[in-house]
Amino acid sequence: MDATGPAAPAARSVLRGARLLDPGTPGRGEAGPTALAVEAGRVVAWGSEDDAAGWIGTGTDAPEVVDLRGALVTPAFVDSHVHTVRTGFALTGLDLSAATYAAASGLDDVLAAVASHAARHPDDAVLVGQGWDETPWRAGRPPTGDELERAAPGRRTYLTRVDGHSSVVSPALASLVPGLVDLQGWSPDGRVERDAHHAVRHTLENLIGDTERLGAARAACRAMAAVGIAGFHENAAPHIGPESEIALVRRAADEVGLAATVYWGELMAVETAARLEVAGLAGDLVADGAFGSRTAALGAPYADSPGCGHAYVSAEQVREHVVVCTRAGIQAGFHCIGDAALDAVGEGFAGAAADLGDEAVRAARHRLEHVEMPSRATIEVLGRLGVTASVQPLFDGLWGGPSGMYAARLGRRWRETNPWHDLAAAGVPLALGSDSPVTPLGPWAAVRAAVHHHVSHQGLSPRVALAAHTHGGWAAARQGRRGRLAPGWVADLAVWETPAGLDADGIPVLDPGAALPRLLRTVVAGRTVHQTA
Repeated sequence: MDATGPAAPAARSVLRGARLLDPGTPGRGEAGPTALAVEAGRVVAWGSEDDAAGWIGTGTDAPEVVDLRGALVTPAFVDSHVHTVRTGFALTGLDLSAATYAAASGLDDVLAAVASHAARHPDDAVLVGQGWDETPWRAGRPPTGDELERAAPGRRTYLTRVDGHSSVVSPALASLVPGLVDLQGWSPDGRVERDAHHAVRHTLENLIGDTERLGAARAACRAMAAVGIAGFHENAAPHIGPESEIALVRRAADEVGLAATVYWGELMAVETAARLEVAGLAGDLVADGAFGSRTAALGAPYADSPGCGHAYVSAEQVREHVVVCTRAGIQAGFHCIGDAALDAVGEGFAGAAADLGDEAVRAARHRLEHVEMPSRATIEVLGRLGVTASVQPLFDGLWGGPSGMYAARLGRRWRETNPWHDLAAAGVPLALGSDSPVTPLGPWAAVRAAVHHHVSHQGLSPRVALAAHTHGGWAAARQGRRGRLAPGWVADLAVWETPAGLDADGIPVLDPGAALPRLLRTVVAGRTVHQTA
């Protein structure tokens, strides 16, 4: 049985009989430490079994002792890019990701899933599905609005593409959106992107209540705890959900025992940031779209369709935003994927540094999401200014390679995507995440994808990738002394079975096809928030 939710913390506890893996400490092989002591939510010591015996002592003030029987202990993970409520809807509602990979029948499978879901949920105000991707389907296209109508007659149906940057809506839902047919991004076949997509999402907010949102947020937080995630960065924005959703996400995180850091994606809205008490005006403040929807802004046309995507901010807007946020003492950032969007973002950051000085911009520790196709010049700017790249390794894992979706959209340019090694070598801090529900919550799968990049020289070492998914996430949110197994640091821990064994450096074997570590326990600030019996 699995249990999720914060247990009352012991005043003092000792974990012994373990293999301790701290990515910030060189590997120690078989002679490494096997025990650590926790007090008041922080690691206070680590050492040998003999050391542990001394910590335990005797008497009424003896600590709680947990024998881990050879299990691996790592810092708990941080997911640096999550959409919590949308993740919960995918977990509890209509998840279309399985149909995505049924190449022959994918479109038919989606329509059958819609019909089945509609029959099981006759009273739902709207049918929400997520995760379709037409790329591998024999039909080669998404469903149409008319097909949704035939699958679920008269129902308000909204199906989001896997990247979240376009959707298909039924006629019943489209009819509720004022002026939809006149907005940029509307297609008569029911496909919506850009302004039309945002308008549909706004209408959805009036159809989905807080009870449903809170339930979804709780499901997402429980799922994160169950895969060893101690903290996450909620990427909220006006085009994604209402401001009121932030309180629901925080409530769910508190109930489960996770640490939630929230970003709000709105240009120069410093008063809003202060009112919402967010970490910054960053996250999904979109500079462009996504490759899959052909909305990422490119310098040259897509390989499989006319057009270069869409840029949503200029270099001057980026400069102004970074200056305002730096002066306000909050983080600035953008969602930026295509090379043209990243050129504008890099130029804007350089302009802000020219106005304020490099050191002022560096001290603010700004961040960018995705950073999939940066030029060498942009990488240099990000490294010089200490701008964190919050990246998603499963983007390359799922869509990279010579036969992947990126190659279909970009041609040979796919090899230029996700240059994590180049970013790290230039001094760009890295934080790993999922963009869930775009890719699944699965930190070890992300670490493996970061190691086994489709362009081999752009992969990270296992130790660097693990550090970026643990300490890197806390650092990206400007939270110090978290993400290490070291005395004085917050006791955010995860305990694992390692069915594939450990490599010579004491890190789980991450070869393609190898069984990934299985979670036994997640500990956040000294409290167990998930335990697998």
